[in-house]
Amino acid sequence: MSSINIRPAVPSDLDAITSIYEDAVMHGTATYELEPPSRAEMAERFTALQVEGYPYFVAERDGSVVGYAYAGPFRSRPAYRFIVENSIYLAPSAKGQGVGRLLLERLLAEATALGFRQMIAVIGDGSPQSPSVRLHERAGFRHSGVLVGSGYKHGRWLDTVFMQYEMNGGASAAPDPESLPERNFAAGRG
Repeated sequence: MSSINIRPAVPSDLDAITSIYEDAVMHGTATYELEPPSRAEMAERFTALQVEGYPYFVAERDGSVVGYAYAGPFRSRPAYRFIVENSIYLAPSAKGQGVGRLLLERLLAEATALGFRQMIAVIGDGSPQSPSVRLHERAGFRHSGVLVGSGYKHGRWLDTVFMQYEMNGGASAAPDPESLPERNFAAGRG
């Protein structure tokens, strides 16, 4: 296997990101979207995360983007500002090769450095044998809930699994006033 480079995503990656997500929407159950968003919509989503300083990375192999991951707001209410939700998507050719692990490790490191306290994984089709569930378990996420039969896609009911990872002392320490979530909140962005 060629070497994988994890780097911050840039706007020129959006064609590849859009294509990877389109495949996930059309053929997978990780997302409950039923119609792939346009490149323009993906650019809007990308820009919204970038403006607020959330981490967004791509995995590159031999000059091609083969996966991406980002952390974004878990919920819009300001009391949730210390929690981020992760998203990881891989090109079919990159699955099962450790690319998701590399992306998640980088995402966790960056979210920790930015001062977040929890990362939440909301996993569609969260069966125990799901590669995403196993990935998050190996990274140290703990199970925190299941919404049984919460999605219907590709002709079947899907369970949604919630998993949680504690960073920076989680709920056992006061918020860091210099953290990204506090700076965004003070600036009226979070």
